[in-house]
Amino acid sequence: MKQTEFFSSRWALILAALGMAVGTGNIWRFPRIAAQNGGGSFLIPWVVFLFLWSIPLLMIEFAIGKETRSGTVGAFGKLLGRKYTWMGAFVGFCTMAIMFYYSVVMGWCVKYTWATVTGGAELANSQLFWDGFTTGYQPVLFHFFSMAVGSFVIYKGVVHGIERANKVLVPLLFGLLLLAAVRALTLPGAIAGLNFLFEPKWALLLNHKTWLEALSQSAWSTGAGWGLILTYAVYMQKKEDIVLNSFVAGLGNNSASLLAGIVLFAAVFSLAPELGLQPEAVLADSGPASTGMTFIWIPRLFAQMPLGGFFMAVFFLALSTAALSSMIAMIELATRIFMDAGLERHTAIKFVATFGFLLGLPAAMSLDILGNQDWVWGLGLILSGMFFTFAAIKYGVDKMRTQLINTDGNDLEAGKWFNVIVTFLIPVEFVCLLGWWFWQAVTSYDPEGWWNPFRTFSLGTCLFQWGVVIVLFLIFNNKLFARSVSSES
Repeated sequence: MKQTEFFSSRWALILAALGMAVGTGNIWRFPRIAAQNGGGSFLIPWVVFLFLWSIPLLMIEFAIGKETRSGTVGAFGKLLGRKYTWMGAFVGFCTMAIMFYYSVVMGWCVKYTWATVTGGAELANSQLFWDGFTTGYQPVLFHFFSMAVGSFVIYKGVVHGIERANKVLVPLLFGLLLLAAVRALTLPGAIAGLNFLFEPKWALLLNHKTWLEALSQSAWSTGAGWGLILTYAVYMQKKEDIVLNSFVAGLGNNSASLLAGIVLFAAVFSLAPELGLQPEAVLADSGPASTGMTFIWIPRLFAQMPLGGFFMAVFFLALSTAALSSMIAMIELATRIFMDAGLERHTAIKFVATFGFLLGLPAAMSLDILGNQDWVWGLGLILSGMFFTFAAIKYGVDKMRTQLINTDGNDLEAGKWFNVIVTFLIPVEFVCLLGWWFWQAVTSYDPEGWWNPFRTFSLGTCLFQWGVVIVLFLIFNNKLFARSVSSES
């Protein structure tokens, strides 16, 4: 498939990369995980792993996408050869599997935005509202709406769709977070929340859990290893600076997380005591499908504020905006894969939108299914990140650094630190991270049924679903290569 479109400027690419990276995980997962791991104590390893995992993987993705000008399937086939095409297929499928239920989550955000804009009185009893919404038909309708909006953007193309959308969405998102942060910081008692967020408890840095949770958050939040940056890199211009763009995307993502943390820590520490609640407990509450703090507590807490309805609408609009900007990247990843296989963009997006809606229906109708898919494919992203690391090592880390990353016109260049991180540190991090999550599954999440492939949060369900997908891609490896690489004109 011949290349036809490019991002019109560096800022267009950077905004698209930020839109990809900044999603719902920045706004509802980051504050919860930070609260569970000591606030300021968590921030230190979280920043460390931005440089020791996320940014190097973003650089690898940029380099591979720019060099191959193909989606994940074709990119691995072109870079490493026919027999490794299945790895790119796994990376692509893993992110597509997340797209199916992420559209459902975006639908929740849109529903709550609509409820707050139209008055929000029904949110006064937030638990009742949540239960009524998630047990009815509405999640399916909002899932359809989310998939339709995201697909329309991709239908319009790179410049007229992705680029234009992110030029609006990303500034709007940061503007909304800034507005919410200013308001939250004016609340009485807000300083206690900031102290908790930014003052480290040094003893917690001796706890391995703090470091592994920080690595997990950095890995999932930045989008490193998802194949999304690889997909956007297909459309980057030849002289784009891979190193600079990777640092901007990573640092921009962490900045959005900190803004969201400031909003929520300040608001919760100010408002929770008035309801007789412990702020730390509210922030750390996961609830069903990790929704506790965001969809149960935020409506109750914001209702106490002067102009609380307005700022609740700001919060959920920011959440919806973050979800859409990330959703666009996921849909483009799937669309690019089918374009590489020979479909024209408009045909490919119709296919992706239809099956994205249909395959997302189980998650829309069951929180248990959504939780299972989030567990399985969220952990699958760690495997995807390792496949990118393997690709760099197989290609030659120093060769990739000198020939694909440090190209003419770079403002920043990757030094030999890149070689050390990719060759040694990331593989060690991968083993520790995946091993730790497997250990959690066996000892904490489902100790009795950890082997059972039909349990929601078992180790067995991860290994079973990954195994089925990998075996199928291995069987069809040659056909995948032929469709995505050999058939290109």
